[in-house]
Amino acid sequence: MTHRPAGLARLCGVAAVAAVAGALSVYLPMSQAEAENQPHMRNALQSLQTARAQLQQATADKGGHRAAALTHVNAAIDQVQKGIAFDNRR
Repeated sequence: MTHRPAGLARLCGVAAVAAVAGALSVYLPMSQAEAENQPHMRNALQSLQTARAQLQQATADKGGHRAAALTHVNAAIDQVQKGIAFDNRR
């Protein structure tokens, strides 16, 4: 029987939501002075960065799941950053 920690499932869910949020941004040029604050995207980014730090500090003996989670979290961070930048240009 495989045990999947609830924290990992939650982390993957957060990563997926953040990636989708970043991907749904719409591009139109805008100056940085006019950029939106985007509190939800920035909060998601901070949460993902915290999750990454926690995963990096965890022991590596997780059957490859910790490494896979790190890959997904890093991808989600990249997408959220791109989404913020994308929205700031419109």
